[in-house]
Amino acid sequence: MLHGGRLGDVRADIVRFTSSRKSDARLADAVLAINKAHVIMLIEQEILKAQDGTKILSVLKKQTGLLLDPAAEDIHMAVEEAVLSETGSEVGGNLHIAKSRNDQTATAIRMALRAEILTVLGQITDIQQVLLETAKQHVQTIILQYTHLQAAQPVTFAHYLLMHADILGRDFERLVSAYERVNLCPLGGGALATSSFPINRQRTAELLGFNGVLENSLDAVGSRDFIIETQAALVLLAVNLSRFAEDLIVWSSAEFGTIELPDEFTSTSSIMPQKKNPEVLEVIRAHASYALGDFVAATATLKSLPTTYNLDFQEMTPKLWAVTDNLMASLSVVEALVPNIKVKTDDIETKAASGFVAATEVANMLVSKYNVAFRTSHKIVGALVKALIEQNKTLNDATPELLSEIALSVAKIKLTVKSSDIVACTNLHNLIETYKVQGGPSPAEVKRALNARIKITTENKNAVEKLKDALTAATNTLNSAVKNYSIYSQ
Repeated sequence: MLHGGRLGDVRADIVRFTSSRKSDARLADAVLAINKAHVIMLIEQEILKAQDGTKILSVLKKQTGLLLDPAAEDIHMAVEEAVLSETGSEVGGNLHIAKSRNDQTATAIRMALRAEILTVLGQITDIQQVLLETAKQHVQTIILQYTHLQAAQPVTFAHYLLMHADILGRDFERLVSAYERVNLCPLGGGALATSSFPINRQRTAELLGFNGVLENSLDAVGSRDFIIETQAALVLLAVNLSRFAEDLIVWSSAEFGTIELPDEFTSTSSIMPQKKNPEVLEVIRAHASYALGDFVAATATLKSLPTTYNLDFQEMTPKLWAVTDNLMASLSVVEALVPNIKVKTDDIETKAASGFVAATEVANMLVSKYNVAFRTSHKIVGALVKALIEQNKTLNDATPELLSEIALSVAKIKLTVKSSDIVACTNLHNLIETYKVQGGPSPAEVKRALNARIKITTENKNAVEKLKDALTAATNTLNSAVKNYSIYSQ
């Protein structure tokens, strides 16, 4: 449609090579809304005759993405061709007054992206809710935590789930912050210098549900940092999900035996009938890699581009949608999985003893009750652990006599410790109760944290609904305006 003026015929293979039609499908509703809002503004500004504008609106009103010509160069031309086919060039040819594909594309991407962000935000709060509800059931459920994949200290499963709820909370905050900058309207920037027509950019921004105008016209059409910023936030979310998945993969192995995954989230081997493979979690882990790769690809595309619009931008957008699609799928799986995880606690005492996870507390006890400097205490307990390992024993076998002997040998101090003090350190439930510092895994502290997080999550869910309601209200306003002009034309 654009050839025949400055340019002659174009090769069909070149059209296919540069076309964005395949990835334009998710922009169809946004492009139709943009054209409706633009026409209404042109009528109100007396740039376009009301009778012509209403004819154009009547065509736009009945169009959908499915009805638009799939052979058109892109979604923008498909809409214009649909209008021209019914109204003729004298009327429909005015649809593009004071508007460029450049500002229209930037606006459509932002409209589609803000909807995607709101979906992800809703999924985050749903998972947080599931994590918190599941955590309520595991306030007393003790698991071991690891550093360097070696048993370190005991915590509760509720404490662990709270960690992921808090991490998701930061992911939520980053995306909300990105949403504020995504939700600014570039429409009216034109090709790059606005227009000599007296358009009202605030009006189209309002009709399309934007919080404001992205003012500078060069910035409006030539910036894609909003894509990179959103992808960066989504990559962090993907990485956090991947680490969660990695924990569950490792913990579900026989060697760790911390959890058991539900059958419906696993698969078996084609040859080894005993296998229960955590393949769903492995795919989540892979999706994080895709998110990172797409982020790097989009950033690399942007970094060397000159100011204003370049068709390279067209290659960035599919990378954005790939990230959102992958993440939405992963988030859905995590939400369904978490409540069905079985925590295995039958042999927790044995694993804790063999892993010497109470060693830190024995060292703390020597400091708090026997006035031993911590570094000295650390050395004594380290030597105690070494001696017990050499005798094929655990901390449960430690005696005051052995501890006294080691203290004298490695630290040259006389130490007489009560047996009850050693036993108290190796009792996991007693030990968890002592971790009552803010943010610790003691049941009392976990319950406090749970109540606080439940309140925050509820507030976040309400905030997302308000953002969705604002977009719905804008859509209703736009549709009402279109309807009013339709009545006027009759």
